[in-house]
Amino acid sequence: MTSRPQLSRGLLLLMSAATGLAVSGNYFAQPLLDLIGQELRLGPSLAALTVTAAQAGYALGLILLVPLGDLMERRRLAVALYAATALFLLVSAAAPNGTVLLVSTALTALTSVAAQVVVPFAATLADPAERGRVVGTVMTGLMLGLLLARTASGALADLGGWRTVYWVSAALMALMAVLLRIFLPRLGGDGERLSYAGLLRSTLAMFRYEPLLRWRAGIGALSMASFSVLWTSLTFLLAGPYGWSESAIGLVGLIGVAGAVTATVAGRLADRGLVQVVSGAGTILLVASWLALGAGASSLFWLLAGVLVLDLAHQAVLNSSQNVIYALRPEARNRINSAFMTAFFAGGAAGSALTSVIWVHGGWAGVSLLGGVLSAGAVALWVLERVTSGRTTPKTPAHPAPAGSATRP
Repeated sequence: MTSRPQLSRGLLLLMSAATGLAVSGNYFAQPLLDLIGQELRLGPSLAALTVTAAQAGYALGLILLVPLGDLMERRRLAVALYAATALFLLVSAAAPNGTVLLVSTALTALTSVAAQVVVPFAATLADPAERGRVVGTVMTGLMLGLLLARTASGALADLGGWRTVYWVSAALMALMAVLLRIFLPRLGGDGERLSYAGLLRSTLAMFRYEPLLRWRAGIGALSMASFSVLWTSLTFLLAGPYGWSESAIGLVGLIGVAGAVTATVAGRLADRGLVQVVSGAGTILLVASWLALGAGASSLFWLLAGVLVLDLAHQAVLNSSQNVIYALRPEARNRINSAFMTAFFAGGAAGSALTSVIWVHGGWAGVSLLGGVLSAGAVALWVLERVTSGRTTPKTPAHPAPAGSATRP
């Protein structure tokens, strides 16, 4: 058996920062939708499509690019994707119209799936008994990048306009590509040698052969859809009825930091065999958050409380689901992650798209109802998983499911 390089604390922190930076580019536009729409002459629905384009591009990259981590040397793949993301961010910064911005946003999201190459990379380097903590740490970085992107973009836009956000992000992504090239260890794929077409077929086949992956993909998709409903519509509520500036809107992202830092707590609980407790509590809190958010149209207290609870709940659902699926097929961890995250972000894209329509016709009350229904669906799927699953979920990632027979992908 080939020995794996050691995962030092410094390397873990670098990987955590890398995931956050990669994913942040997909969320810069959210607090800037009004500003971008005014300069590029886009209405609210068209401006909101930049969020949908980011989610859809990310979902496409997850299915087309992330599985390559099981086929090729992972450091090379990660560095190439970070460099490409920097290039596409430069295109967004110089976009002369909405069409170019939408296309460059989708391409940026496509290659920013480098974050999802780094996550299973860290899980592979981790000791099995600490995998929950390691994944939680890396996902904390990812969620902080997602949330703080709104704060940073609002502040930078106030200083130099919305394009400044993309110029700065491009420079940081280029720097991260260099750092990863220097510090990441070389690590090849764990699985059998497959053609690219065979790799994609094998990724899709994971849904057929892994019932827990199907359940978790559905739960994750509904959770991310609910999450996207909030962050897509929140800008319109705060910029409209509340009358906040872009920088003030961006500061709301700081509230979600509390949710992001719970990822390591959720990971440690998973290492102790409480992964299902974390999942169940997370889905129930998703529903509770929308009860508070529904009252947030006229109450800032309930609005901010709902944002906090939703971020806590969403992070708990995501981290617990990752700990379940990463224990299934260690030799195909990138493909498992690709399948799960494709469904996850496809749910986010659907949530953003629905929000752009519901907001126009139903306002905040309509999007609050939408978010509540999606969250209730996540609870229902978790209950059904517990009732119908014929497989006992491992107490910790230290006890992975068998790789399976040759008839499996």
